[in-house]
Amino acid sequence: MIRLKKGFPLIVLFAFIYVSTTMFSCRKDEITTNPNSKLNFSTDTLLFDTVFTTMSSTTKRLKIYNRNSEKINISSIFIEKGANSQFRINVDGVSGNSHTNVDIDGNDSLFIFLEVTIDPNNILSPFVVDDKIIFNTNGNKQSVQLMAWGQNAHYFTPKNFFSGLPPLSCLDGDCGNNLPPVNTNWINDKPYVIVGYLVVDSLDVLTIDPGVRIHLHNNSGLWVYKDGNIRINGTTANPVSFQGTRLEFSWQDVSGQWDRIWINEGSTDNVFNNVIIKNAFIGIQAEPLPFNPNAPTSANKLRLNNCEIKNSAAVGILATNYQITDTNSVITNSGQMNVFVRGGGNYRFYHTTIANYWNQSSRSTPALFLQNYYQDGNGNTQVRDIDSAIFINTIIEGNLEVEFEIDELAPGSINYKVDHAVVRTSNPTPSSNFFNIIKNPIFPVFFDTQNNDYTLAPSSQAINAGKITGVLFDHAGNSRNSPPDLGAFEN
Repeated sequence: MIRLKKGFPLIVLFAFIYVSTTMFSCRKDEITTNPNSKLNFSTDTLLFDTVFTTMSSTTKRLKIYNRNSEKINISSIFIEKGANSQFRINVDGVSGNSHTNVDIDGNDSLFIFLEVTIDPNNILSPFVVDDKIIFNTNGNKQSVQLMAWGQNAHYFTPKNFFSGLPPLSCLDGDCGNNLPPVNTNWINDKPYVIVGYLVVDSLDVLTIDPGVRIHLHNNSGLWVYKDGNIRINGTTANPVSFQGTRLEFSWQDVSGQWDRIWINEGSTDNVFNNVIIKNAFIGIQAEPLPFNPNAPTSANKLRLNNCEIKNSAAVGILATNYQITDTNSVITNSGQMNVFVRGGGNYRFYHTTIANYWNQSSRSTPALFLQNYYQDGNGNTQVRDIDSAIFINTIIEGNLEVEFEIDELAPGSINYKVDHAVVRTSNPTPSSNFFNIIKNPIFPVFFDTQNNDYTLAPSSQAINAGKITGVLFDHAGNSRNSPPDLGAFEN
């Protein structure tokens, strides 16, 4: 064995490690210039769902892969239409539609994030905008196609900001006290987009034609102020719809995307015919102006016919000291109650389906709740009489043991009647209030609640279990049998 001088082995070892590491690092950091070294992409076409003009889209993600063992340099990444593009990109955390000298290590990747804001035009139907992201690497030109559908709309954006109220605009534009009342008709040409609250002011009238689509932004709503009036004239074939502004498929069943339709008292009935209200926080809130704690029950009524209120994050219908009549509506799947009546009032529901199979979170409140008291704006408890709450040929169902409940506080009272109905409850059902009911049916009532199909199952006990009331057609426009089925749909 050769003996080395003291200290020599350590010096040689360090030198060997240094040289080996340096050689390995140099190989790893080398940038390939081989024209055969190209990029790979997570997709060759990035498609955005329909986006309202002037409103930003959701953020999409594109992943760029370097499948080579050596680092690669992308000499340029840019949007083909440059400053005229309606698309925007962010390359690995850096914003801008043009980037140079972007490196990707061997067998590594980076993200590009994309958004689009589409310019308005005069086209009524949805239209396509497109562009490309261009990548230049080692003399290779590669691209990813960008496509988005744009939709023009009528827009209502906030013009007034009052303390204690949400940002709002009015049908007359400025909510001015000196402006005359307006009588406005919304036709079915383009969707109507509401940002903030749109107010139907005192003595204003809003009429909505069949097929009109109303889209409300986050925390936005429609407010029918005291003595304002709304008339919605949807049909079975062309219902009017209220929903959020997110049109992507992944958002179609996301609750709480917008706030509510808020309706105050007046002298003329508000009418909703064939209206779909979906994905709100509260579908409809009907009450006299809450600023007066001693306000009497509304003189006018809210009339609902063949409506659908579904997937409300909190409550489908919230009524306080109001009068509501409903025929053939389907009120389903709310985070708390489908129908919540507080204080006093008069309520009549005929052939209404009230079904709560909410599965987005835990729920402990019933589908239908009657309570003859409420807390006013000053924090005081107001006790009233619910003069009448009548439910005829209805279905009150859900996935809890108790889906119908009352909370009566003296000296007020609740005068209610459930006549010819399916009722899901483990509470007593006294004969003074319940007549000819089917309590806790054994067989499924509905065809497919998991897929939101609330037509009747073939074995449903609700078939032919109703009584004749003069309601000739069901929610879908089909003739009623004699005797009719319970709920909104005739089998």
